[in-house]
Amino acid sequence: MIEEHVVDIKTARDDTLVSSIKERMEDISSLKVIFRVINNQNDMSYEPAKLSIGPFHNGKPKLKQMEDHKWKYLAALLNRKPNLEESLDSCVKALRESEHRARNCYGEPINLSSNDFVQIMLLDSCFLIELFLKFSIKGLRRRNDALFTTRGYLFNLRRDMVLLENQIPLFVIQQMFHIVPIPPQCTMSFNELASRYFKNMVPGDFNFLKEKFNQEGYHLLDLVRRCIIPIHPKVIPKDHGYDDHQYSNSNQNSNPNLDYARKLKRAGIKFKKGKYHSLLLDVKFEHGAILIPHLKIHECIEELLKNLIALESHLDDTQQTTSYAFLMRCLIRSEKDVTYLRKRGILSYYEDKEKEIVDMFQKLGDEITAKDFYYLRLIEQVNEYKTTSLHAKFEKFKRSYTKSPLSLTVCVVGILLLVLTFVGVFFSVLAFFLHRRS
Repeated sequence: MIEEHVVDIKTARDDTLVSSIKERMEDISSLKVIFRVINNQNDMSYEPAKLSIGPFHNGKPKLKQMEDHKWKYLAALLNRKPNLEESLDSCVKALRESEHRARNCYGEPINLSSNDFVQIMLLDSCFLIELFLKFSIKGLRRRNDALFTTRGYLFNLRRDMVLLENQIPLFVIQQMFHIVPIPPQCTMSFNELASRYFKNMVPGDFNFLKEKFNQEGYHLLDLVRRCIIPIHPKVIPKDHGYDDHQYSNSNQNSNPNLDYARKLKRAGIKFKKGKYHSLLLDVKFEHGAILIPHLKIHECIEELLKNLIALESHLDDTQQTTSYAFLMRCLIRSEKDVTYLRKRGILSYYEDKEKEIVDMFQKLGDEITAKDFYYLRLIEQVNEYKTTSLHAKFEKFKRSYTKSPLSLTVCVVGILLLVLTFVGVFFSVLAFFLHRRS
């Protein structure tokens, strides 16, 4: 008995040591990827309207209506296996083991007890799993399920799920997905279920986006980000001094030197819709044309872009979404620019939304900084083309000599004199050869 007691004490000490080492390793290797957004203007683009996911907005009165739905979905998911308590026990044990790692994903300490934190992770992750299952497999839905029968409800939930403050770590959801009883009708991974749910929100071809969704990510918002960023690295500009700048609306001298769309068109720059499988941020300059992938302006595109920009401000990666916002801000400065880009197949939107789109892209550039501007080389290429192409030189000539009636008159007289001189020379040469032949 004494030997067994000693062994038990030693085992407990070893377990404590292993747990301590594991937590230390997680402290060093974990990334902070979920943050509150500094919102000085009380912008509602960062706050959920219907659904709370994670600890930041949990328990707010305006979001309590969804809590009953979440508990119903949790029960529906776990009750697919006869022994409910066994399923719950497995989930809770797994979440206890990963609790420290999950807490480390948040940009600030989470002042919740272990039980409360684990309950939030369990409830929210299982709700998302069950919702995505019901969305893809209609046979799992109940006839009176308000989430599917109420018009616009799913759209509002999608909008809330891509807010930076409203996230739980993706590894927690995937961990639960491999523990909970998944119905036999489902042969898809969690990421594929998520791609089906978000296909109407994320710009791009669904079949291509489905492949992009099947990769690792920090959370749902980060999965969306990985679906629109280019796969090739940033092209370094020829002028390396350019690359050291930070671009912000507050410093006009540091902004990219790029004209608006219609002015570039007059300078001979063409605008074309990006190739079919192009990712949203994969903007290129080829053979005198700026290729911009198609963007559908839907009701929550502004919130999506704002939260992607907020996420990028905390990451060490190149800030592609922030750079895209700056680029579009340069190109779109009036309603005529919006109309022109629509005609080129680059933008699509509901009628009479031109002013709202201008305001949206102008506001997106306010109070943000692109620490690593992605499109520097593109801007260099555009400006080089403007100074070297014959079309651009002809446009510059037209602007220089048609500013006023007097300059236009001088230009016309000069052209007439050149024509008359050429005609005179032609007839003189012709007369000379005719005279020699005679």
